[in-house]
Amino acid sequence: MSSPGYSLPEGYAPGSFWYYAPNKPAPIVFSILFTVSGIWHFYQCEKTCRFRSWKATSMLPVAALIFVAGFVLRAIGAWHYDNLNVFIASTVMVLSAPPFYEAANFFTLGRILYYVAYQAPMHPGRVVTTFSFLQMVVEALNGTGGARVQNGTLTAQQQNVGKAMLKTALILQLICQACFITLAVAFEYRCHRAGLLPKRLRNVLRVLYLSCLLITTRTVYRTVEWFEDSVIVYTDPSTFPPLFKREWFFWFFEATLMVINTWLLNLCHPSRYLPSNLHIFLATDGVGEILGQGFRTKRNFWYSIIDPFDMWGLLPGQFKERELWLQQAREETAAHREEINGNGASNSEAKP
Repeated sequence: MSSPGYSLPEGYAPGSFWYYAPNKPAPIVFSILFTVSGIWHFYQCEKTCRFRSWKATSMLPVAALIFVAGFVLRAIGAWHYDNLNVFIASTVMVLSAPPFYEAANFFTLGRILYYVAYQAPMHPGRVVTTFSFLQMVVEALNGTGGARVQNGTLTAQQQNVGKAMLKTALILQLICQACFITLAVAFEYRCHRAGLLPKRLRNVLRVLYLSCLLITTRTVYRTVEWFEDSVIVYTDPSTFPPLFKREWFFWFFEATLMVINTWLLNLCHPSRYLPSNLHIFLATDGVGEILGQGFRTKRNFWYSIIDPFDMWGLLPGQFKERELWLQQAREETAAHREEINGNGASNSEAKP
């Protein structure tokens, strides 16, 4: 990459696809941290009855496993940084893991909306289908684009296509996160206004917001990084921007933020605050829980894809589905109170 007599930039390792010689201990440490977190997530999802929640949080151990694979490959690359295949595989794995944490958050918010569905800005089931569909697009762009960009054997035009795919994926991730957080905040506002925000619900929302903040910060870093990539001339190390030259950016904004995120979700697992049964919802008094019939929608699949936020339902005269949910919640709450009062009266009459 350099001509005779050319002064190599500080930190540059000749032949390295990372520009620098990667740190050796760091990927081993992070591999261990993600391994422990992934095993813990698996235990929380599968083995503990109270937290049995594969449908909602199965993405968490999957994301940790992908990160482990990425950091193990990076550890190998630290000793063989001129190996293109290891470099590509490590990069693709590390880029592919965070969207799985986003998907886990989508399932969590959907579960929260089921819990207080009559205050949901959109149908709870559509949260998962809509945002997960967008994440599938992001994953496809991340995997294909990352492989193209890091493959030095491809032509410049082919690599540029990969860069465009990665930029598109990262921007789409930011748009998804913005819409997702807006949805969560709108829901919390509705609950607060209706006096339906018990401590357990606030706790899971706070964890959700913090997780979104960590993931979004990491995505902004990656977006800036790949937009700076457009100025790089790979035959001239001096054209590399600081984000590519300084390894600490990666270890802080990617590895550290994501390991904090996965351990946060271990320590404050969302299933600690929410019932596993989707038919259990918060009573309209904001205190009790009711076993109801569950909430359904008659909207067909394509209508849900075209109008995921049910903007049509927000128009005057079209706000019927949520009113039906609220009416059902009120009826179930009243029936539950009558049952409790009836049992109390029977017990009193039975006493001598």
